[in-house]
Amino acid sequence: MRLYFTATKNCNLTHFIRIIADKLSCKKLLLILCNMLVCLFLSACAQSNSTSAAANSTHVIPSTPEITLDVKTLDPDNDSDFKGHLYFPKTKQATGHKVFIFDPNFNAWALYDENGTRLNTGKASGGKAYCPDISAPCRTTSGTFKIYSKGGADCISHTFPLETKGGAPMPYCMFFNGGLAVHGSSDIPNYNASHGCIRITPPVAKWLSEEHLDIGDTVIVLPYNKPGSAEKI
Repeated sequence: MRLYFTATKNCNLTHFIRIIADKLSCKKLLLILCNMLVCLFLSACAQSNSTSAAANSTHVIPSTPEITLDVKTLDPDNDSDFKGHLYFPKTKQATGHKVFIFDPNFNAWALYDENGTRLNTGKASGGKAYCPDISAPCRTTSGTFKIYSKGGADCISHTFPLETKGGAPMPYCMFFNGGLAVHGSSDIPNYNASHGCIRITPPVAKWLSEEHLDIGDTVIVLPYNKPGSAEKI
């Protein structure tokens, strides 16, 4: 059976269904309603997919920020020596002078600028407990001192070795307490081995002497046998 009808724009859905119900059996009516619901569902899905596609086309996935490691900041003297980097505090009280700190318990040094910001750290070796050649203790004197004299690449000891009455290389020496100095050395074991001076690598001694430490700047030698004392400065 064919059904012919005219739906005006004033005819609502309820009226339309009532007209169909008068013409058709319940079975055919249910079939028509099911088809209408399927059509409505498919139309809604199509509209949703279109909206989602439009949103995706305008969505910009943020790029992962590039992480760079400033090696120059971590190793400004370019000697690949990071000892003390996690040991010494990153800041300390500002003094208006640059400060070199040596910890004989950790065999490391740290340099701070005038504002108390740590600039660099590295390995070092101080005076040992006893020196057989002079039959006396050789520990580096603890305390706070000022650099009073500096030498260049040709700086040497005027005392050691005893056999030659001096001559031991002390490149870029920075004297802070009598004959004791911070200076470069090719022998820096992981323990205190000197006659009292603070040994650091020659490249570091050059870097410190030429670019940072001047006469009047501070040298702090922490007490022996007090592990962790660097955290209290």
